[in-house]
Formats: sequence, structure tokens, C-alpha cells
Amino acid sequence: MPDILLAILALAILAALIVLITRLAGQSAAVRALEDRLARSLEEKHRAMLTDLHGGLVQQSERLTSRLSEELNQTRETLHKLELSLGANLGETADKLNAKIDQRLEQISGKVSERLDEGFKKTNETFVNVMERLATIDEAQKKIETLTGSVVSLQELLGNKQSRGAFGEVQLEALVRNVMPAAAFELQHTLSNGSRADCVLKLPDPTGLVCVDSKFPLENYHRMLAPGVNDLERAAAQRLFRSDVKKHVDDIAKKYILPGETSDGAVMFVPAEAVFAEIHAYHSEVVDHANAKRVWIVSPTTLLISLRTIASIWRYEYQNRNAQELVRQCTALYDKFVGFVTDLEDIGKRLKAAQSSYDDAYGKLASGKGNLIRQVERIRELGLKPAKLLPGHLTEVSVEDEAAAQQSLPH
Repeated sequence: MPDILLAILALAILAALIVLITRLAGQSAAVRALEDRLARSLEEKHRAMLTDLHGGLVQQSERLTSRLSEELNQTRETLHKLELSLGANLGETADKLNAKIDQRLEQISGKVSERLDEGFKKTNETFVNVMERLATIDEAQKKIETLTGSVVSLQELLGNKQSRGAFGEVQLEALVRNVMPAAAFELQHTLSNGSRADCVLKLPDPTGLVCVDSKFPLENYHRMLAPGVNDLERAAAQRLFRSDVKKHVDDIAKKYILPGETSDGAVMFVPAEAVFAEIHAYHSEVVDHANAKRVWIVSPTTLLISLRTIASIWRYEYQNRNAQELVRQCTALYDKFVGFVTDLEDIGKRLKAAQSSYDDAYGKLASGKGNLIRQVERIRELGLKPAKLLPGHLTEVSVEDEAAAQQSLPH
């Protein structure tokens, strides 16, 4: 019974391959037929446009020649009429007649030149448009040829191990740079054990560093899907493919999962969607083994989704950090304000004490009986001649205060 199932499965795969090869052959023939039709169509359009252009120029030249002949005939008729009407006075009017003829001829020549210039200008514009369209068509044809060559080059690339590794690194770098902020990743990062990861993703704590490996084994995958392989060889290639992927998973877990330095998981990047689909569809034991080793297998699509999620996490992290910094600065500002209010109240108390001391000193100086200002003024009144005098308002106040103090004494 298992042999019959394997035979049926092999026949189904063989039939799918035959259909795929037939479709590829049909697509290649269709591409070549399309190129031939496009070349013939371009040549026919080119010839038709050049024919129309030549015919337009010939018709325009004929119209201009006819118009010029008509203008000259009209001029000759006008000249003949003038000669008949002015026969007697021909000698007197010859100069005027010649001037009018010259003027008329100059007008005709100017109109002809102007129309010829317009005709040539339109012809040049038409020719430039034709050349631009031909250049666009040539560019489209080159792109078709380039696309055909790119498909072949991609197949050759995925078949070479070194080129495949470089292709994976380039694709990984492009995805990471387009999505992640510069501070959230590092390429070719060397760990403490000497291993160099193709890329490390820096996540907020406690996750930390997540290593990403872009290499993947494909040799047995190609053997497994190669045409003309019998069932035994295909089954052997499937076993080897599973073994290769499991070994690669073990190597990633050993090199890139380091307690205390990296996160407890790593990423194996498979830059071919077909290989990713093959693993998850037909090799579930490989996926289970990778999950047990905490190695996550991703394709370009799933990695892009993961990177966008990580970028969103970093945005929320930056917002949280900004909020915490805002709270810290507001707390410091409030503390500063409280200190400022306390210092301001202390200054007010000291100013009040200083005002009180000033009032006491001023009272001794200028108020009351026997104040100092009144005493020194009495000494000056005895005959001193000082260079400077006290302000008048101080002496007046001291006199008034002394008089008030004497009146308040009992008699």
C-alpha cells in the first residue's frame, strides 16, 4: 500500500512537472512570438509615419508653390493695369510704381518665408515626436529582453551556493533598511563567541538582540524537483533536504542564541518564497524542530511583516521614553518652582526686616527731640562754613519733628 501511494504521488509530481515545463515552453514561445509581432508592428508603424510625413511635405510644398504663382500673377496683372492707366504719366510715376512693386514683392516674400518656416517647424516637431515614440518603443523592447534575461539569471543565481548567500544578504539588507530605523539594527554583527550574524535586530528590553541568518541550503531542494529523477532519488533528495535544513537550524541555535547576550530565539531567513512554502507544506517535522530550537523560519513576506511590527514596537518605546522624560522634567520644574517660591518668601522676610531696621535708623537720624540732623545743623549755625549742605527736606523734617516733640512735653 505505501508503495502504491508513493507511486501515485510520484506520478502526480511528474505530471505537475510536465505541465509546468509545457507552460514554460509555451510562455517562451509566446514571448518570442510577442517580440516578433512587436518588431513587425514597430517597423510597419515607422514606415507608415515616414510615408505620411513625406506626403505631407510634398502637399505643403505644392500648396506653397501654387499660392506663390497666384500672387505673382496678381502682381503682373496689377502692373499691367497700372501701365495702361498711367501710360501718359509713366515717366513721372515710374519710381512710385517700382516702389509699390518692391513693397508688394517683399510682402509676398515675407509671407512665403513665414509659411515655409512654420511648415519646417511643424515638420521638425512631428519628426521629434516620431523619434521619441520610437525611442520609447525601443526602451520597452529592451526591458522585455532584460526581464527575460533576469528570469534566467535568477535561476542560475539560486543554483550557486556562494551567489545564493550573497543574494540572501542583499535581500535581507534591503528589507531591513527600508523598514527599520538605523539605530534598531546592525549588519555583520560579531558576537562574543566569534560568530558573525548577517544582521541583528535590536529590540527594547527584555528581548534585546535577535540574530538573523540569511544562508539556506538548496542543493538537495533542486535535486528533489529536478526533472527526470526517479522516485527513489527524489525520496533520497527529500530526506537530505530535511537533514540539511535541520542541521542549519542547529547551527543557528548554537551560534546565535547566547544567554545574557542575545534573545532566546533567532531567525533563519529563506529569501525564496517557494522554498518557504515547500518547508511548511510538506516538511512539518522541520518546522517543529526549528520551533523546538527557538529558530523561526521566515520568508521575505513574513520577515517584512515582522520588521514592521518591530518598527511599531520601537515607535511605542520612543513614545514611552518621551513620556517618562516629560514626567521627569515636569517634576524637576515643579521642584525648582517650589524652591523659587520659598526663596522669594525668605527674601520678602529679609526685606521687611531691613525696612524695619531702616525705619529705626531713620528715626534716630531725622525725627524726635534732639535728632542727629537738628544737632549738626545747630553746630553749623554757630558759624561753620561747610562746602556741602544737607538736603532741605531733611532739615525741615528734623525741625518739625523736634518742635512736635517739645509741644508734646508737659508744661
